[in-house]
Amino acid sequence: MHFQRLLSAGLLIVSLTLLPACGDSSQTSLRSLSSDAVILAFGDSLTFGTGADHQTESYPAILTELSGRTVINAGVPGEVSREGLARIETLLTQHQPQLVLLCHGGNDLIRKLSESELRQNLTGMVERIRAHGAEVVMLSVPKPGLFLKAAPVYQEVAHALQVPLENDIIPDIESDTALKADPIHPNARGYRLLAERMHELLSQSGAL
Repeated sequence: MHFQRLLSAGLLIVSLTLLPACGDSSQTSLRSLSSDAVILAFGDSLTFGTGADHQTESYPAILTELSGRTVINAGVPGEVSREGLARIETLLTQHQPQLVLLCHGGNDLIRKLSESELRQNLTGMVERIRAHGAEVVMLSVPKPGLFLKAAPVYQEVAHALQVPLENDIIPDIESDTALKADPIHPNARGYRLLAERMHELLSQSGAL
């Protein structure tokens, strides 16, 4: 019996190590983007590029250069997730993106709005994106606090909907004062690192 328990425990450990991490974008394949594909970067001030020149130094602007694809900057500073949910449908219809990079909810967290509502709104955005035939990659945003870690709501949504998730890059940037223009927003160097990480993710997943 003792041997059987040890064997069962060993098999469980092995099986767990073979499972992909929740929301681990490196484990996910994306469709290859055509040369004329449109990528929609949807979010708030982190997408817009507040803290740098948003036209040339935002992460969508840099990702356009790195990827050779058109990346639409659809960031609206100060926007909360319920406003984003109401706005996204028009942009999907207008731009017909093949891929959406979804980075939203930071203002909900800063204002301590309902995380349950944030979860619902993020879920609604993903559902609308998929209804338009586009794929989606989510980016986690940290919860305000002494130690900046990604808010768990992003992994919860990513796991429930099987969405690729970049969970670390924004919390890592936000934790380094040398990469920030103010307490909330990256500087030009921070946005470049974000763009480089997203380019790496898209390349590893087969999108580029």
